[in-house]
Amino acid sequence: MELSAETVPHWLALHGIDGAGGRFTDLGGGISNLVVLAQLPGRRLVIKQSLARLRVQDEWLSERDRIFREAAAMRWLGPKMTGGHVPELLIEDRENFAIAMEAAPEAALMWKTRLFNGVMEADAARSAGELLGSMVSVSCGQVEAQALFGDQTVFDQLRIDPYYRTTAARHPACAEYFEVLMTESRARRFSLTHGDWSPKNLLTDGQVMWVIDWEVIHYGDPSFDVAFLLNHFFLKSLAMPSQRARLTGLAGIFLESFEATRPTAANWVVSASARHLPALLLARVDGKSPVEYLNEAARLSARACALRAIASGLSHPLEIFA
Repeated sequence: MELSAETVPHWLALHGIDGAGGRFTDLGGGISNLVVLAQLPGRRLVIKQSLARLRVQDEWLSERDRIFREAAAMRWLGPKMTGGHVPELLIEDRENFAIAMEAAPEAALMWKTRLFNGVMEADAARSAGELLGSMVSVSCGQVEAQALFGDQTVFDQLRIDPYYRTTAARHPACAEYFEVLMTESRARRFSLTHGDWSPKNLLTDGQVMWVIDWEVIHYGDPSFDVAFLLNHFFLKSLAMPSQRARLTGLAGIFLESFEATRPTAANWVVSASARHLPALLLARVDGKSPVEYLNEAARLSARACALRAIASGLSHPLEIFA
């Protein structure tokens, strides 16, 4: 069954939820999923179904059962993480590669939206750091987490291959940098890593931050997550030059909050993120998933900055803003 605003009421009924009187809205789901918001009397749900072929120009395939990793992540992390909220899993449909979860409050927006609206909240940056530090803390060295999320296949399909290998192929002079980075990062089996720690997956109403989109979670290198969010701050500073100082400030607050929350053994994570950051920056210009909101001048600036950082190295990730 392909899920949509038209078919979800029947799908919910099959799973014991009455959709009568509800409103159903296709949310698009980005490039990798079909997502429907169900607004029922007294409750809001999000229904998500994974796609085998992602909606981008280049061919980009991924295992559909990644949706069940997302379900497992919400079950495992929901009771453990602090500093925000992980949605409660409500339905797991293994035949149709679909799940249903509680939806964030109506007032909660993507943090990405709030940033582009000029709402630069220190508390949101603090929550993003605390949540990430909490995830690293509760999963670091946990045998159960390693067993549940040790397979990195989907992370490779949705991040390493389209971001790092594709970009390295398009920039042969940087191929060695990417190869060493991938080898180093693959060897770090330290904690759970979200793999998409982005402002579009952090929802906030100004009070509580929700973390969504767990489909590429794996047990691996948390410095990837740190760099992933810092890269979004930097990209937005190119898109909104007037907000560059404030976005740099939010990046610093995020790092401070992460450092205050992460386990002692993770004292290497921030410095390691400085290796990922320029690679991710170049990937969001020349990889399979280029960021959509940069004009051509900003893209040229991003590419030039990434190439300079790769050539010269960064001792700390915030140096890229300078």
